[in-house]
Amino acid sequence: MTPRIQKIRKAVFPAAGMGTRFLPATKAMPKEMLTLVDKPLIQYGVEEAVAAGCTEIIIITGRGKAVLEDHFDKSYELEATLAARHKDALLEVARTVSHLAKITYTRQSEPLGLGHAVLMAKELVGNEPFAVILPDDIVESDVPCMKQMVEAFHETQTSILGSEVVEGAAIQNYGCLDCTPDPKNPRLLAVKDMVEKPKPEEAPSQNAIIGRYILTPRIFQMLETITPGAGGELQLTDAIKALLRHEKVYGFSYEGKRHDAGDKQGFLRATVEFALRHPTLGPSFRGWLKDLQL
Repeated sequence: MTPRIQKIRKAVFPAAGMGTRFLPATKAMPKEMLTLVDKPLIQYGVEEAVAAGCTEIIIITGRGKAVLEDHFDKSYELEATLAARHKDALLEVARTVSHLAKITYTRQSEPLGLGHAVLMAKELVGNEPFAVILPDDIVESDVPCMKQMVEAFHETQTSILGSEVVEGAAIQNYGCLDCTPDPKNPRLLAVKDMVEKPKPEEAPSQNAIIGRYILTPRIFQMLETITPGAGGELQLTDAIKALLRHEKVYGFSYEGKRHDAGDKQGFLRATVEFALRHPTLGPSFRGWLKDLQL
């Protein structure tokens, strides 16, 4: 009997962090609502999840994050105003945001780590594999990054971690995979171990983990049983290492370009690149940059 292929229907977005690297901008506004040109960071991720076939979005929020719910909710007053003024194109933009997917929210009452944030989604996810997308990792690609990973999951039916090659000393800023390429699919990396932020000379590879995951529901059991790390935080990396004792885990070398919008420098670079490629703003913005004679 052919095993049933499990599908990825749900995507979890940890969004309860305080965004301290962007203060004072994030004092009263969630980091996930910072905009790249004309769209907030988290919307890029939600659209990627929807393009990958996810129909349910689970956002892990915290104190001061109500604006996230407002953004994806229907805005009756705004839509009525746009309709009355016959601004049909803008009306369609507003309506599209509130119809992207079924979106639910759950609170992380304390900032106890990425693993703890994922664990907060346990009841909403249930007993099925699911995606995790970190909103400040923006990936540009012809085929959305998560869609690439979902297609790989259909082949492996086990947990998959988004990965990219990071050159030189930068590997010390990432979780790092001890892995070997799968002979049948070199984009799949069979994971033997994981090292969190290794010294460059001790890194087992240059394959870094980025903010894209597909996880089997057993990860919740691992998160409930691992020992918390510094500050009482539950590290997702530790839970995935524990998962390795029970099932295979793969890295996945996706096609595309990642923008680290989680710090000011990366956010500014992403803003410039997205603006240059914007269909209406791009030409004039490029001309303005040339006039600066940098």
